[in-house]
Amino acid sequence: MMQIVLILLVSMAAIYDFRFRRIPNWLSLSGLILGFGLNAHGTLAAGEGMLLATAVYLPLYLLRGMGAGDVKLMAAIGALVGPANWFVIFAATALVGGAAGTIFACFKKRFSETCLNLCFLLKDLVQLRAPHRTNPQLDFRNSDSLRMPHGVLIALGSVAFLANAWLGFF
Repeated sequence: MMQIVLILLVSMAAIYDFRFRRIPNWLSLSGLILGFGLNAHGTLAAGEGMLLATAVYLPLYLLRGMGAGDVKLMAAIGALVGPANWFVIFAATALVGGAAGTIFACFKKRFSETCLNLCFLLKDLVQLRAPHRTNPQLDFRNSDSLRMPHGVLIALGSVAFLANAWLGFF
């Protein structure tokens, strides 16, 4: 049952994020409620998954690297699958996102600029500065920055997680 809910949740989020560049609160809240209700390991695992996802994604939102809808979606996924499985989904999403970001930057002929921005981002983080303050292109709200619908990447990471669970790829 959890797998079906996960597929429905991330599919709807991906469609909304791709079409409207936002993930509606009602969808994330529904996922969160279902996560606590359906989590086979109980409310403790649901709470731990939600908190782990929030702890990882909230700083990315505060640094303007993504929208609040992405944070809420991942919190709902964490509540649904628990902390260990959420971390696998997070890793898969990061790998898919890195590959998609590289392809997207090349397609937009901005690969060198993107690599330079990554260096600026890392330098600012090491110096404990918010990267968007020194380089406006590192703010996802900036219309000049390269932006991808993260909900789609989360959906792909979740599908990779489920494919691995069902087919045992890894």
